[in-house]
Amino acid sequence: MGAKQMEQEAPALVLPYVEKMEKKLSFASKRFKKICVFCGSSSGKKGVFSDEALNLGRELVDRKIDLVYGGGSIGLMGQVAHTVKSGGGHVVGVIPKALIGPELTGSTVGDLIAVSDMHQRKAEMARQSDAFIALPGGYGTLEELVEVITWNQLGIHKKPVGLLNVDGFYDTLLTFFDKQMEEEFFDNSARSIVVSAPTASELLDKLEAYAATPAYAGPKLCWEMERPCAIGYTTTPIAGLGQ
Repeated sequence: MGAKQMEQEAPALVLPYVEKMEKKLSFASKRFKKICVFCGSSSGKKGVFSDEALNLGRELVDRKIDLVYGGGSIGLMGQVAHTVKSGGGHVVGVIPKALIGPELTGSTVGDLIAVSDMHQRKAEMARQSDAFIALPGGYGTLEELVEVITWNQLGIHKKPVGLLNVDGFYDTLLTFFDKQMEEEFFDNSARSIVVSAPTASELLDKLEAYAATPAYAGPKLCWEMERPCAIGYTTTPIAGLGQ
């Protein structure tokens, strides 16, 4: 190929790549600065769980969304946290003091906020975040997920809640939510609090588009005394902890 021919063909090859990169670099989340991710401290049985945890981390980096998570560096939580941190995103781990230690959770990735107990942990994670995502996980993941859904229903917050339904992991839970609505334990407005998708990219798109339904007309409840307009407890980050 001669120099002249290369000069003529180069723009056709380079331009799509440049346009793709410019689009990627300019795509910052319009709604979210920080998202809280609930997930297992185990990686689970299937490799697809780890794959999608890594994809979620990359999507957060691409959309310039920082991560709030439960601290530690093992399992799916560690995979998401390391991916965001290595991609240049800010990571905040919130963990009860009793769980700090490599034998339980590994090393915290990013900044660390140490709290007294699990109740404060959930409140602080919620206060720090603009939305919530649950990856596959165990009892702890499920408990954290259902609590933030309930807080939304009660008007404590109006932040969207997403299920990353990897390989149908949450199919039975979503069916159970439908059964609860069918039996009139809540209505469609409460059921619509939760959005789900099989991939990180699709779920984040849905969360960006989510519009809160005025499902609850009661008081805007709050657990705090010192900061009545926000969720959480008064906490102090511990300088020097976290990596």
